[in-house]
Parts: sequence; C-alpha cells; structure tokens
Amino acid sequence: MANVFDILHERGFVEQCTYPEELRELLGKEQVTFYIGFDATANSLTLGHLIPIMAMIHMQRAGHRPIVLLGGATTMVGDPTGKTDMRKMLSKEDIAANVEAFKQQFGRFLDLESGDVLVVNNLEWFRDMSFLEFARNIGRHFTVSRMLAAECYKTRLETGLTFLEFSYMLMQSYDFLELFRRYNCRLQMGGNDQWSNILGGYELVRREENTPVYALTLKLLTTSTGKKMGKTEAGTVWLDAERTSPYDFYQYLRNVDDQDVENCLALLTLLPMDEVRRLGRLEGAEINQAKEVLAYEVTKLVHGEEEAVKAREAARALFGGAGTSEHMPQTIIPRTKLADGMDILTLLTEAGLASSRSEGRRLVQQGGIQLGEERVADITRVVTEADFNGGELIVRKGKKIYHKVILD
Repeated sequence: MANVFDILHERGFVEQCTYPEELRELLGKEQVTFYIGFDATANSLTLGHLIPIMAMIHMQRAGHRPIVLLGGATTMVGDPTGKTDMRKMLSKEDIAANVEAFKQQFGRFLDLESGDVLVVNNLEWFRDMSFLEFARNIGRHFTVSRMLAAECYKTRLETGLTFLEFSYMLMQSYDFLELFRRYNCRLQMGGNDQWSNILGGYELVRREENTPVYALTLKLLTTSTGKKMGKTEAGTVWLDAERTSPYDFYQYLRNVDDQDVENCLALLTLLPMDEVRRLGRLEGAEINQAKEVLAYEVTKLVHGEEEAVKAREAARALFGGAGTSEHMPQTIIPRTKLADGMDILTLLTEAGLASSRSEGRRLVQQGGIQLGEERVADITRVVTEADFNGGELIVRKGKKIYHKVILD
C-alpha cells in the first residue's frame, strides 16, 4: 500500500513540513492520530475547506485517525491571519450553532459514528481555565519578538493588532498540547497560511513533553495565478445547499479556468492520478469534458449523487442543448406583481441576480443581462407576462449564470 505521505505529495497537498523523512517513515509503519482545526466563523464550511477535508479522507483511508477540532473557544478570539481588520465578534450562541452546523457537514465526508474519527471542541479545556493559569503555564514559552516576526501579526501592526488577537497563536498552540496529552495526537495539519500558528503548537509540545511531534501545512485552494478560489460575484461558495445551491456549486467548478482543472481534480476528487493527468492533458474543446467530470465528482461528494446528476443535466441544457433546465436555480414570482409590468432592475434583485438596483443597473449597462434570447440594453426595460414562455423566463447574467423565473 502506498504511503499516504507520498499520496498527499503526488496530489499536490503538501506545502511545508517539519522533518518530512521522519514523518513519512512514521506514517508508513503505524497508525498516527492527527488533527486539523476549524474555527466556526460561519454556519457553513466553504469550498476552500475541502482541501483539509480531502486530506483527512486520504489520511483515514491509509489507516490514520483524524481529529476534527472545532474552535468553540478560538472563534471567540478570532484568527488575525490574512485579515486587515479585527474579525467581527460573534456571540457565544452563534458560535455554538455554527459548531453544530459544522458537525453535521463533516458527517457527509467522515464516518463520525465509527469511533475512528474524533470530533472535539476546544471550549472543553478553555472554558474553565483561568487567565493566570494559562499565562504562567503557556505564555512563558512564547517571546513577543518571535511572535511579532510571524506574518499574521507583522501585517497587522500598522493597522492595529489587539491583545485579544495576539493571544490567538498561544491558544492554537495549546490545542496541540492538549490533544497530545488526551489522545496521543502527534501531527497537526492545516492551511499554509497557518504555518506560524502550527509551528507554535509543534514547538510547545516538544518543549513541554520532550517528544517528537510533527507539523504539516496544506496547499490553499488558489488558481494558477495565485488568486484565491471559492469566490463569485454573488459571494462565497458554501458547502451548505441553502447558501450555495448544488447547481451553482456545480457551475462554479464547471467554469474554472483550463489551467486549473488538473490541480482541482487532484485536490478535490478521489479519482486515480492516472485519470487526473489524462483529463488534465485534454486541450481545446475537449477540456470541457474534464471540467464536467470535476464539477460532477465534487458536487457528488458534497451534495450526493442525485443532486450532482440534476446539476449536470441542467448545465448540459444550457451548454450543449441536451438535458433539461428543470433543476436550474429558480425564483417564483406571483402574477400579480407583473400585472402592470416589473422593471428589469426589480426583477434582477427579486431573483437574487443583483444585490441592489445599482448593481443591476451596472450589469445592464455593461450588456451583462439577457432575457431569453434578448440582450437587455435599457435599464428602464419593463418585463411583462408576454416575456414568459409557458410561465417561465430564463434570465442570463454574464456568460455563465442562468436563472429561471416562474410565474405563479
């Protein structure tokens, strides 16, 4: 059986690692308990979270034991990494609700009932810990000069770094120590932007317990140009079907740039690497086959096979004239609202294709809106029942976003 360290390398997951040869040997000869932390800053995971989730799946398949660490405590502080301003403070109730939502979503990818996966909330050990206890036992291991050298803090010094955020690295570091003591956890994994925080925990465990542990960071989901993936004009691509529909999720992946297809197939699917490379080599119009495979496989993983098939059929109806538009995202509008007609800007906001009338105006003026086969050129265009065919109207935004409006 292939060493999971080699699998992660081949698929492009690994960015940085402490003592890689030692870790590879360890992963090849015995079961290793490892963890990845997730702060509950929203009520859904995002497309970017699929990278650590897929890494956990590969690790578990190789016989290792995952710990999903949910940041009930660290979310209260807020990770300053990559932020120019302090994160919005969430209430304890909101954080608890988000933690529960995360648990539900992780159940789609990992068998939480088997006992082979641990789901732990770091509020368990921080809830009753006093400030003095934490400062004396943990704070003494961290020098301010070393912490300020970390990129996550360096970039915030000019705009303002709060003491609350400054303590985040210590809290995340203590998580590793606690998980080592409770579950013999010997490896922390996480996004590459977390390297400074992860090293803090790695060094803390080695000092406190005088035993070898390891740190490994994973590739972030970015395009070939380095731009972060998982954002659209409508906002973040969520794993919750209520926030990003399976169709929109599928369409996002169906429309990735040609040069990003192979990377996404390697990171976001379980397809064998020979097939990933074959699909990645396709060129011209054939690359669309690879994009369809990518979109289908990832949508199936996140939303199930039935929703993936529906999304694929709806997309084929738009891109190739095959399939059906039955499963296209839709908005139902009462006929009474169109009794005197509805202006195009109102229709766009009602359908969620524009967040405001000003955005709708911009889209129309830039030629980005089409009603059926008609490109809308006038922001005063009034939509009436006559524009509907059998009670349905297909609205197209840009080149790739389609929406069905249905009269009720």
